[in-house]
Amino acid sequence: MELIIVGIIVGFLSGFFGIGGGTILVPILLYLGYDIKEAVGISVTQMVFSSLFGSYLNFKKNLFKIKEGLAIGLGGALGAMGSGYFLKVVPSKVLEYMFLVFVLFAMYRFFKAPVQTHPSKEIPPFTIFLVGAFIGLFAISIGVGGSILVTPILVGFFHLDVKKAASMGLFFVIFSSLSGFISLSLFGHIDYLHGFLVGASSLIGVYFGIKVAHKTERKRFKKALIAIYSLILVLVAKKIFL
Repeated sequence: MELIIVGIIVGFLSGFFGIGGGTILVPILLYLGYDIKEAVGISVTQMVFSSLFGSYLNFKKNLFKIKEGLAIGLGGALGAMGSGYFLKVVPSKVLEYMFLVFVLFAMYRFFKAPVQTHPSKEIPPFTIFLVGAFIGLFAISIGVGGSILVTPILVGFFHLDVKKAASMGLFFVIFSSLSGFISLSLFGHIDYLHGFLVGASSLIGVYFGIKVAHKTERKRFKKALIAIYSLILVLVAKKIFL
């Protein structure tokens, strides 16, 4: 019952904010007594469920186009493939500080960007692909899914509509979570029973999260995003410095 409730809550946050939910779910699972490997496996499984279902709902609401989502997702997958070499040539601490500085800058641009109330302008697919590759390289190198960067970059640097950017952030998680699920499965780190229980229950939360996000006025939606990203940023900083 605890896992079902947790799944619904994390699913709602995932659907509303366009995030994977792992940064929030893992600490909750650790508090419930799971070890870190079990928690990560359950979290990745949940992200697969929520990102696939949430992206389907967002697509039905015409919040993004498949070609744009594929461009940023495939770029992220390519960038993630280079993370091993990147970690080899760049010291871990330097990489972490670079990531933190860039996230702060992206958040600043996101905060200053106007809220788009008109249809978003189109960004060339190759440009979105490069953005995805950059995010995949940085994010996977320090062990986060990448959605924390997708929305601030698309809104802050390309002035994309905030809801469209959030939906693309959730679509981006499909690629990183599926890759992580396959990798963890091969090494026996997936608790399938509990992972599927949390993942399946998260679908309820995702449905209502996207429904509420769709009805939320853009200015309030942006403020809510700033609040949740600030929280995630604090958790990432804690992971880096402690």
